[in-house]
Amino acid sequence: MDLTTTYMGLKLKNPLVPSAAPLSESVDKIKRLRDAGASAVVLFSLFEEQLRREDAVDAARLTAGMESFAESLTYFPAVEDYHVGPEQYLELIQKASRAVDIPIIGSLNGISDEGWIEYARKMQDAGAKGVELNIYHFASDPGVTGQQVEQLYLDVLQAVKSVVTVPVAVKLSPFFSSTANMARRLDEGRADALVLFNRFYQPDFDLESMSALPALNLSTPEDIRLPLRWIAILRGRLKASLAATSGVHSATEVVKYLLAGADVVMTTSALLKRGIQHLSTLLTELQDWMEANEYSSVQQMKGAMSQRSVADPAAFERANYIKILERYKGEYRMTE
Repeated sequence: MDLTTTYMGLKLKNPLVPSAAPLSESVDKIKRLRDAGASAVVLFSLFEEQLRREDAVDAARLTAGMESFAESLTYFPAVEDYHVGPEQYLELIQKASRAVDIPIIGSLNGISDEGWIEYARKMQDAGAKGVELNIYHFASDPGVTGQQVEQLYLDVLQAVKSVVTVPVAVKLSPFFSSTANMARRLDEGRADALVLFNRFYQPDFDLESMSALPALNLSTPEDIRLPLRWIAILRGRLKASLAATSGVHSATEVVKYLLAGADVVMTTSALLKRGIQHLSTLLTELQDWMEANEYSSVQQMKGAMSQRSVADPAAFERANYIKILERYKGEYRMTE
């Protein structure tokens, strides 16, 4: 049975890749991920704010006595908000790249194409075999158009591609007005892979303190549906690789994503809940399913249930929409 797959030009031993998360904050944990079956590891994200804060601190040292810098530093998250700084991040890439025989992929989380792209080159120099751009942009300004938001993604991609030779992946938001068109434009912009989708963490309100609280809710298997749909639509229509992320808790989700057309399947929440060793369970269950359903390779599975053979995917989607609503109406009438 052949589990190998190719993701953004990298030949991987299987399609399971831990996504950016605290699980990759040490060489020891990265080794454990490798031993459990990870074919590559996306490191936790290095944030643009960390790099800009470091630049501001350096500038403050050169302009001691200027009051503006002390005040400007308060606009950045405090140093203690981050477990690892920029230099430690690069050192981790170096050590991990020497310690394991699987690709280490760096992750940059930013909102602009200024300054921080230089760290993409530094990641490459440190030994990263690829860079994932986790562009976390929340367009809350009514004056910012959808076109401007799309251009931001394209500008960041081009800026990073101009300074590195390793493959570059873009982690997409699901909130574009035309996801398929945005995917095509990024593909034309030479993105080596698209990761579907980024999860924006939503705040909650504390009614006692009357303040907004940061909230982190881990994914559930139901979260698979949106990325599953778009991967099935995009498979075969782009040169870029497709990575599925969100909702992967069992081999069932892995199989579905591969059949839709994903080249790799990423997981984090399941590993945070059940431990790193859960990766080996996912891999074993994937092999069991393939054997039971007479698939000899992952390559044979990929895209078997995609929409590339459908002449009009939009019509196909609408037909399914109608079927779902009509079936629900029928079930409702039966309960009356």
